[in-house]
Amino acid sequence: MKMVTAIIKPFKLEEVRQALSDIGVQGMTVTEVKGFGRQKGHTELYRGAEYVVDFIPKTKLEIAVDSEQLANVIEAISTAASSNKIGDGKIFVTELHQAIRIRTKESGVTAL
Repeated sequence: MKMVTAIIKPFKLEEVRQALSDIGVQGMTVTEVKGFGRQKGHTELYRGAEYVVDFIPKTKLEIAVDSEQLANVIEAISTAASSNKIGDGKIFVTELHQAIRIRTKESGVTAL
């Protein structure tokens, strides 16, 4: 099993959700986050004063998947989240050693 963590632009969330749903992903956790990468923030004008926004609003997705489904999940996220502009985001994949469904006590892939 793998844990896929994707940081995407907030306005791409619905497209990514639909793409994942289309390939059979049944659940995900979504968190509103702030951060920066190569963008290093940007400058905005507010009431005539210029100020730097160091942290850009992003959306973080966490999706537990069967290892066999990993390539399809990465492809779906990267295609749906892409705008071909800086700041489209990142996808991180980590090993998921165990998953347990609390209600039924199922574990492993069946708990996903």
